[in-house]
Formats: sequence, structure tokens, C-alpha cells
Amino acid sequence: MTKFFSNKNVLITGGTGSFGTAVLRKLLKLKAKNIVIFSRDEKKQEDLRLEVENSRVRYVLGDVRNFNDLKNAMLRMDYVFHAAALKQVPTCDFNPREAYLTNVKGTANVIDAAIDCKVKKLVFLSTDKAVYPINAMGISKALAEKIVQAKSRELTNKDTILCITRYGNVMSSRASVIPRFVEQIQNNKDISVTDQRMTRFLMSLSESIDLVFHGFKSGKQGDIFIQKSPSCNIYQLAKVLKKIFKSRSKIKIIGTRHGEKLHETLVSREEMARAINEKKYYRIKIDNRDLNYDFFEIKGNKKLNLIEDYNSNNANLLTDKSLEKLLKKFHKFK
Repeated sequence: MTKFFSNKNVLITGGTGSFGTAVLRKLLKLKAKNIVIFSRDEKKQEDLRLEVENSRVRYVLGDVRNFNDLKNAMLRMDYVFHAAALKQVPTCDFNPREAYLTNVKGTANVIDAAIDCKVKKLVFLSTDKAVYPINAMGISKALAEKIVQAKSRELTNKDTILCITRYGNVMSSRASVIPRFVEQIQNNKDISVTDQRMTRFLMSLSESIDLVFHGFKSGKQGDIFIQKSPSCNIYQLAKVLKKIFKSRSKIKIIGTRHGEKLHETLVSREEMARAINEKKYYRIKIDNRDLNYDFFEIKGNKKLNLIEDYNSNNANLLTDKSLEKLLKKFHKFK
């Protein structure tokens, strides 16, 4: 991977987030020539600048909603990580226009700027909530995925390569349920679980970076990459965290929040019909069929009748012991 990024210029949208800062540190080790952190939060940029202190890192204040901001920042860039997004499900449900402007219009702007600046490859970070979406965050991410794929159909592998990585719950991220539960435990509060039956995929921050780098290394136009992540029950997660902290906090069932699903899906049934099994990952190649639907009046896809989607309830469900081991491996609990 050092050979891939060595002496290259890389831009990260949403670069001050959990993922962006972790990728930044990785890219510095991989000897990237210049790294641009593109985001709209000057306080987070200043904090990161003081923490990292490296002349190869440049901080650009801007918004993905503004095409000119992006185009100016992308000049002479080789690669782009597009991580900027509104990610909180209830917030997006109450502010769907904002979710659209950042997650949909912003993604279209990032793609157009990358193509104009002749960026070699762009990887868009998506979410399991984009599959069978029921909330504004998931709907906006699903539409952003469609924009990436629609544009990739117009390009060749000699143009800017556009591909997607799709995640479940990244354990160390700010939006993760785990830091929320830990905060409640440490403050001797009740642990608020929405539904005892709810399940979620789990992946570490380092695994999410590995997935994106895998996409950069091997992705072709329109590819979607998904890691085969384990999953857990949310009530089980609260119990295991209580055990780790030796906590007496009570687990309180509060009911499902706005826009929450009982289980999340990483690969739809329709996608599973054409997914390529690559050991640790699924690769979903772009569907290059055109708008000529006459063919489907005489022949459909019978495979779909035999296939299930890949969701957090039928994936590898962790035992309490394996969940505890996973949490201790990837979290620094105080």
C-alpha cells in the first residue's frame, strides 16, 4: 500500500471526523506527498492541526455544497476520500433538506470537481442505511450511491474511477452507539436501549480504513465494496459493556427512535444476486444494463427467488464472549 500512496496528493472531505483523522495518520505513514483536509469546521481543523503538526498536511475550510470550494481544493490531487456527510439519523429526519444538500448535492459536487480536476480515483463512503432506506439519512446516502454509479457509467477506467465502500456501525466513530453507552455507564446513568431485538453490524475504525484502501487499490468503475462484518444484539452490547465496566447501571428500554430499523442490511437481495465473494469482502459490480426494458418482458432473474439479503440478523452474530473480546481489542476503555 505504501507504493500506492507514496508521493501522491490526497484530499479527504470531512477530514476532521473520526474516519478522516485516522486516514490522515495512515497516509502520513504511507508517505503521501500532500494531504488536504477539507471540512467546514474551523475549530476541529485547528485542533487537528495542533495535534498532527506536519508540513505535508494542508487545511482547507470549505463546504461540499459549494462546487468552487471543492474544485479549488482538488487541483493537482491524485486521490479523493469522500467522507463528508450528515450522519445522525434523527437529525436528518428532522432536517431532510440539509441531509439532501450535504449528502446528495454535496456528493454530486465532489464527483464533478474530481472529474474536472482529473483526479485518478475517488472512493465514496456509504452506509448500510442506504440499503432499503427508511430514513432521510439512508435515503440521501442511497441517492448519493446512485449518483456515483450513474456517473461511473459515463466514464471508462482511463477516466476518474468512482467506487463506493459501504459500512455498518464503525465502533470508534463519534456517531456510534458504543461511546454513548460508555458515557452513560461512566456517569452512572441508565443505559438507553431502543429495542431488545435490535441488531447492528460492527467493524473497527482500522477495518473501515482497510476497506477504503482495498477500494482504492482494486476498485473499477462503479464497484461497491462491503466487508463481511460480524453483528451483535444491542441489548447484548449493553450487557457486555456493563460487565467490562463492572457497572450497576440499569438497562432501560426506551423504544425505537425516529428512522431506526430493527436490523440493518449491508447487501440487498438484488445485489447479492450479482455480488462477487472476495474472501473478506463482497464486491458488487455496477449494473450496466440500459433503459431497454423489452428484454425483461420475456426473461427475468429467477435467482432472486433463492437469495436472501445480507443483514445484521443473518450475519455472524457474536457471542457475549466474542463480543467482549472484540470490544476490548478495539476500544481503550478508561
